[in-house]
Amino acid sequence: MPSCGSNGRLATQLYGSIARQISWSSGELGCESMLRPEGKGIRLRFTGVAADSRLAFILALPELQRGSTVVESPTVVTLTVEGSGRFFSTPTLETCWSDIAAQDLIDDGSDRYNISGTLYCVAPLGEINGDAAISIPELEFSGIIDWSAK
Repeated sequence: MPSCGSNGRLATQLYGSIARQISWSSGELGCESMLRPEGKGIRLRFTGVAADSRLAFILALPELQRGSTVVESPTVVTLTVEGSGRFFSTPTLETCWSDIAAQDLIDDGSDRYNISGTLYCVAPLGEINGDAAISIPELEFSGIIDWSAK
């Protein structure tokens, strides 16, 4: 499982067709990052197990810049139940946003940063291949971004 750093964390309450409280720390959480197409921002992927299902939260932050903090950054959110074919996603960039509280360079000679923030969504994420939906009113996260990852 890719490292989220010693402060890696994801906490949220899911409502709707997947209803559960999630509170993952670095020991039970996987983190990955990659640049978005054309270098426009970054994608963060957080994975963990909840109620015998492996869930992946993908946050696409098209306006995020290396090393910066930001308030109300439009965010595309996708939640997958791995191995089940179930995918939920935001319909537009206007329904979820992230406040990035910190993005601090890790002093290891790389282009890696500790990141922390809070995601807010005002509309449910619809199921891509079904008619269900889930709501994520607030999601707190911290992990590692590698701005050199492709």
